[in-house]
Amino acid sequence: MFENFDDILNVDDVAKALKIGTSQAYKLVRSGKIQAFKEGRAWKISKLALINYIMNQQ
Repeated sequence: MFENFDDILNVDDVAKALKIGTSQAYKLVRSGKIQAFKEGRAWKISKLALINYIMNQQ
């Protein structure tokens, strides 16, 4: 799953992977629904965190 993405994603990558808008991806990250951390001003999301989010939605 998501073989074309790096192990660490940014919000734009998450939006592309989930086929949602960037604003919605930011909401998911800021709310903590997708685990992430900030490096400077940029959000960083592990691929595993994205997969866990998807698996928990079922």
